[in-house]
Amino acid sequence: QKWSKMNISCAILLLIGAYSVQGFSYMPRNVLRNVQLQPKRTSLFVSHQQQDPSSSIHHHHHHTPSSPAAVFGSPLNEDEKKRNKQLIGAAKSALFDVLLPGDTVDRAYARFYALETIARMPYFSYLSVLHLYETLGRWRRADYIKMHFSESWNELHHLLIMEELGGGDKWFDRFIAQHAAFFYYWVVVACYMANPSFAYNLNQAVEEHAYETYSKFIETHGEYLKTLSASDIAKQYYRDGDLYMFDEMHTSTGDSGSVRRPKCDTLYDVFCNVRDDEMEHVKTMAFLQQDDADLRGANVVVIQQRNGITVNVTDTSPERPYFVS
Repeated sequence: QKWSKMNISCAILLLIGAYSVQGFSYMPRNVLRNVQLQPKRTSLFVSHQQQDPSSSIHHHHHHTPSSPAAVFGSPLNEDEKKRNKQLIGAAKSALFDVLLPGDTVDRAYARFYALETIARMPYFSYLSVLHLYETLGRWRRADYIKMHFSESWNELHHLLIMEELGGGDKWFDRFIAQHAAFFYYWVVVACYMANPSFAYNLNQAVEEHAYETYSKFIETHGEYLKTLSASDIAKQYYRDGDLYMFDEMHTSTGDSGSVRRPKCDTLYDVFCNVRDDEMEHVKTMAFLQQDDADLRGANVVVIQQRNGITVNVTDTSPERPYFVS
């Protein structure tokens, strides 16, 4: 009887495996082709033109954009965008001003801890839905998974910085932040499955509020922050460690035409870097809402020697910026 149950289980697993293989074999060729299997490289941003010059997607002007918003979403009108901003503003006031009050620097760290705990959730939600679509054979693009993971990695280090500063020391602060994050994760999953453009716009509003919050904090406590050394985690993420994931989070070189290499000596530098990261997220979320948004049209090619000796930036499509800041 024991062997009989085992045989039945093995047969079921074999049938599931055969069905899965059959399902992927019927995936459209263009979907399979869009899966980028990239070897280890020294470039920080590599356009698909360089990866596969012979591919039919060599020129982004000659293919239909393939992005979550273009495939599954619909554009938002200005009223909807305005309502999202108002919704996030009201939620921010209720959560941070009412449940996490206080004017001291330590209480600001606690609010930032809560902010960063919650700010990671949209990227987790995007990844969950994209993995689901890939598993079902519905849609698959590895570059979007990589980009959203690098964004979640960035928010993780913001959170680690706030924890190092003592922002998560109090049980009540952790309780509020973690339960709000759990609820927000499922809200974004539902929004992203219904309309990725809506989910991206909602997160754009969150990141805009985060940018404003950090800006006010720096303006108020800047002189004090300049007297304190940068945290060890911040030094590793922004300056001394492997900067690959930090670079992958960016979707533009900005006005200067070069990759970001922020200063990270004092705590003032750290909060300026965190604030600027939030603006990078704002720009990326704004770009991903566009009908013609497609990471295959990336205009940034950066070649860097990993020892940090030289950095070369090349714009491969100056006629259409990656996004408009």
